[in-house]
Amino acid sequence: MKYIYAIFISTLLLTSCAEKEVRTVESVIKTGTIDDLRAKKQEIETTQQTFANQLEALNEAIAALDTLKKLPLVTTFKINKQLFIHYLELQGNVKTKQNVLIYPEFAGVLENVLVEKGQKVQKGQVLATINNGGMSEQLAQLEARAKLSKTTFERQKRLWLQNIGSEIQYLQAETASLADENAVNQLKSQLAKTNITAPFDGTIDDVIKDEGTVVAPGMNSEVFRIINLDNMYIETEVPENYIASIRKGKNAIVHFPILEKTVATQVKQVGNFINPSNRSFKIEIDLPNSSRVFKPNLTARVKLNDYTNSKAVLIPQSIISENAEGEQYIYTVNVPNKNGEAEAKRTIIITGKTQGNVIEVLKGLEDGTEIIQEGARSVTDGQIVKITDRF
Repeated sequence: MKYIYAIFISTLLLTSCAEKEVRTVESVIKTGTIDDLRAKKQEIETTQQTFANQLEALNEAIAALDTLKKLPLVTTFKINKQLFIHYLELQGNVKTKQNVLIYPEFAGVLENVLVEKGQKVQKGQVLATINNGGMSEQLAQLEARAKLSKTTFERQKRLWLQNIGSEIQYLQAETASLADENAVNQLKSQLAKTNITAPFDGTIDDVIKDEGTVVAPGMNSEVFRIINLDNMYIETEVPENYIASIRKGKNAIVHFPILEKTVATQVKQVGNFINPSNRSFKIEIDLPNSSRVFKPNLTARVKLNDYTNSKAVLIPQSIISENAEGEQYIYTVNVPNKNGEAEAKRTIIITGKTQGNVIEVLKGLEDGTEIIQEGARSVTDGQIVKITDRF
């Protein structure tokens, strides 16, 4: 009961004091002199300062006991220098240098087609024959005459060695033998052109002319298309600013979206001519094709290794911001206290090449620096943050 009484008396005193203060302020304003007004103002200011000091003390006490401060929540990671392999991504086409149309070298009727589409052939194999128009019979006659000429010459030579006969007879026999031999060889060469043969090992991709067709040497008389799928390569064009970094032997990764296949290979040839229309140069990339799944003109996505750094500083691109001067920056933190609290510091950086979602930092960061990752966009320079996870 006495506690209730005490509370009542205290409330009454406070109320009366407040009423007295209000009356006193009003009365001073209405009837007081300037000295009275200044004195009352000084009294109120002193009271306000006392209250302000008490509020500050209370806030400090609350902060010391409150475990749920309204601090930005962030995660951080430490920089560890690592291997960085950068790839230049381009588009290329599958090609083969052994993809040719075969034309006849002799005019006549296509007599026999000895192969069919899809058949594998070897270099020198006869693919078709053209009617030779009686050249075989002519060759037989020439060979008989050449045989006689040779026999005559050999006999004349033996006589000449025995000092029998004249020199002119010996020379005439020799000339006739050589002329007939040359005639035989020339006709054999012409007759060989009536056989269409494979220029290399490969596969008959198309039989263009049928038996009975009249063919002749010329651009519109192709008979077969032959392809060698073993010696394949990828051709692509590289911008000229990569001319110093793309060299023979550089690693390449080739992906074929249609086939859902990826091949690791190398650059086998780098062109020396820069195309003035698009400022690029051509390169060729090896393409092993033992399974024969890759076909000419197939589209490929090519990744060329143009830059490698064994001790690179890599960070996510998403945490980088840019100031009004165009400088890139991120937020780092000092060593956190036992409660996981640390100060965020804006750090200017200079970046290099990107690969996927990471970017290389060339200047501004040292190995072991702790960087804000999640929550980086919601902090300011010098702000205290709460670290929830450290990686």
